[in-house]
Amino acid sequence: MSEKVVKTDAEWRAELTPEQFAVLRQHATERPFTGEYVNAKTPGTYLCAACGQPLFASDTKFESGTGWPSFWDVIDQGNVELRQDNAYGMRRTEILCSRCGSHLGHVFEDGPRETTGLRYCINSVALKLKPEDQP
Repeated sequence: MSEKVVKTDAEWRAELTPEQFAVLRQHATERPFTGEYVNAKTPGTYLCAACGQPLFASDTKFESGTGWPSFWDVIDQGNVELRQDNAYGMRRTEILCSRCGSHLGHVFEDGPRETTGLRYCINSVALKLKPEDQP
């Protein structure tokens, strides 16, 4: 497991775009169908946009029709933390980066049945794609 990344809000604000700060640090959600990676097909690894921890492999990405990048599994269960989220009168499971505590999105049990059956519904601004052909 990677060493924890701890920064002040001022440090995060200096490093992240306003939209990234709102999503990653304040648990906001980007509008559906607006994110950079919704329709991305580039082979590679999706990293946490805040700290660079590997989160999802592109070969686990699938088209969910929800408007957010969706994955059926994480690279390593230790790279994410799951937390119950009861905001807005809903019962959901929030996904956080285990290294820096950034909000990534939510996980649902309506993913592809032939895989894990899970749908990790992630905000594009919470991710950074490292293409397969980059070291």
